[in-house]
Amino acid sequence: MAQSIAHWLCIVMADTRDLLFRTLSDPTRRGIFERLCREGEQTVGALTDRAGVSQPAVSKHLAVLKQAGLVSDRQAGRQTHYSARRAALTPLLDWTKEMAGFWEDRFDDLEDLLNRMDQ
Repeated sequence: MAQSIAHWLCIVMADTRDLLFRTLSDPTRRGIFERLCREGEQTVGALTDRAGVSQPAVSKHLAVLKQAGLVSDRQAGRQTHYSARRAALTPLLDWTKEMAGFWEDRFDDLEDLLNRMDQ
């Protein structure tokens, strides 16, 4: 039972990472997300001013970011304000650490092999 739960959890995490990678692979979406991370909460209008695309395009990108859990929104009158959800990047950070450990181990193995060859 515990093994099937662990397997299911790995599948869910992989799906989450895939969604985050797909979402952030678009340079416009990534730029919008980065701007929200750096500058804080923004309205669609403020984001459109510097996005280099139309307001409907920015709104579509924000919808994709929201669906991936990377942004949240709140209504204030007729304005919608968007904020970055940095914690949503945790699966990517975990994956990066895992991959860094993988490559560090491989380089250590290579170094050991080269040292044995020198002897």
